[in-house]
Amino acid sequence: MPQRTRRRSADHPRQPCWEIYYGDVHAGMIAERTGNPRDTEQWEWRCGFYPGSRPGECQHGKSASFDEARRDFEAAWRVFLSKRTEADFQACRDKRDWTALVESRREAAVAKTESADDVPVRRDVRQSRS
Repeated sequence: MPQRTRRRSADHPRQPCWEIYYGDVHAGMIAERTGNPRDTEQWEWRCGFYPGSRPGECQHGKSASFDEARRDFEAAWRVFLSKRTEADFQACRDKRDWTALVESRREAAVAKTESADDVPVRRDVRQSRS
């Protein structure tokens, strides 16, 4: 059985935010909420992944503390995991890998276009034609 791990999010360096992985699959997160009044729940959690699950199976919620958010996530994860097969995890991995491939090709195409000095990158279509 894969190990579940928690890592600080590189996407949110100034906010307490942990991404939760089950093996190599991003299974959820626990984060401090921002921009909320202090008398509301200060933490949120999300549990699940797609593809690999059906609508309504991924859960989320708000909690007063990190420890409470962690307990709520753990309870939701037990339910979510009990309904998963290896094919569900593989569907999530396949989508992750496909998205990374498409993004890398897009970045390569943009870099190639930007490096061509004699080819304009973008023509302003608002210019009047004279």
